Amino acid sequence: MDTKEFLMLDVFTEKRFFGNQLAVFLHGHLFTDKEMQNIAREINFSETTFVFPRQRKDNTFPVRIFTPQAEVPFAGHPTLGTAFAIQQEFIKEKVSKIDLFMTAGTIPVEMEYQGDEISRLTMRQNEPAFKKVVDSGVMAQVLGVSKEEVDDSFPIQEVSTGLPFIIVPLKTKEAVAKARLHKEAYEKMIADLEAKCLLIFCPQTQHPENQLHARVFAEYLGVYEDPATGSANGCLAAYLLKHRYFGTANELDIRVEQGFEMGRDSILYLKGKEHHHKMEIYIGGQVVNVARGELVE
Repeated sequence: MDTKEFLMLDVFTEKRFFGNQLAVFLHGHLFTDKEMQNIAREINFSETTFVFPRQRKDNTFPVRIFTPQAEVPFAGHPTLGTAFAIQQEFIKEKVSKIDLFMTAGTIPVEMEYQGDEISRLTMRQNEPAFKKVVDSGVMAQVLGVSKEEVDDSFPIQEVSTGLPFIIVPLKTKEAVAKARLHKEAYEKMIADLEAKCLLIFCPQTQHPENQLHARVFAEYLGVYEDPATGSANGCLAAYLLKHRYFGTANELDIRVEQGFEMGRDSILYLKGKEHHHKMEIYIGGQVVNVARGELVE
């Protein structure tokens, strides 16, 4: 008999109680749309997902994603976390790929293993689009940093691999740490931009095995700061390739740390390559099972 069970997961992390939190309800067909929205609001994470296992075909599972405010067609860490839950709870054997059927379309998630345990999950992003460039002086006012702390060797630019972000290169961890959104300057800036959320980054890291340190501000979507953001880092990966941030190479394979300012240390794996002016962008990470529960009637 199906029950209203759910898993609590941490996504984009290598240890429990870090990364980005996710609740995955295993039997979405037991809920109405209103109940799903109410549950997401009650849990109040950035997203909550609902799996519909009875409708599966092969390794394709329908999935719906809710934020506390509304249902969304796609999001990064819920996709990887839900694929992890599906493999653990329904498939229960090694498979290299699971397809999640979402409002945005079918999203394939690939899996790597260490022994019998999933060691990494990866998904491909949409072909990136590069849009407006933002003045560094304007951005300095928005973030409350000096213009000298903005790395003007590279542009501040809107990038989208499905959800647009403004990618902002800074020089130091100190600049990243002290950045804040200044409301009036922020609202004035985004009025003329498609992207409303920001990813700021620098090459100084907390840990030497990582290549970049990042923060994501998503106040426009109801999340002032996000500890680990797949969609934003997909945009970052495309930006790094286009502007050859690490030199002339047309391939990318790096670790990005995020969430340290929130006490939710996160690690995201970015891979990409460019060939004949086309890019392939991949976002990966680990998932940790935290707890299991059941909705009380």
